Amino acid sequence: MKTIVYSHPWEGSFNHAILSSIKKELKAKGEKFQVIDLHKDGFNPSFSAEELKLFNQGDTPYQLVKDYQIQLRNTTELIFIFPVWWWDLPAMLKGFIDKVMLQGFAISVAEKGVLTGLLTYIKKTSVITTSTAEKEYLVTEGGNAIQGVFIDRTLADIGLKNKETKWVHFPRVDLTTDHKRARFLKELPEKILN
Repeated sequence: MKTIVYSHPWEGSFNHAILSSIKKELKAKGEKFQVIDLHKDGFNPSFSAEELKLFNQGDTPYQLVKDYQIQLRNTTELIFIFPVWWWDLPAMLKGFIDKVMLQGFAISVAEKGVLTGLLTYIKKTSVITTSTAEKEYLVTEGGNAIQGVFIDRTLADIGLKNKETKWVHFPRVDLTTDHKRARFLKELPEKILN
């Protein structure tokens, strides 16, 4: 089962067009998939005191987090779709990682804080981003939050380090043409779904 984790609040965004394009392609291929739409679900990315009391136990009082964990347990391929804002993940997606990837579910913590990832059953991960900047600029000038931190550290820490992870980026989203957007949407399935 493929799981798409989508983080953008506006249905008129290019991120939403990317989501729609991937869903259409998966339906056409008859592939099973599910979508975690963080904004549509009303996910709360910030921790409450009640949640933090349970955090070190790997537990949560938040039913939506438990539901997301059930969805992820049935996942063999993970696709993230989000904009890069201020060189980094949107707060909604960061909160998803913070609150869902709990000890006992996504990681085990050994002595001295050494993490072992538990999501090793996920065989492939794709990260699809948009921003006003080129990918090279994000990597060299932006502090490398997506490749260096999110992909190479966070995803690796939850067990996806030995998997094929592709990062596909659409730059200059604010200044591009409809022709370039259409071409990207047409070529995207071949880049991540094959």
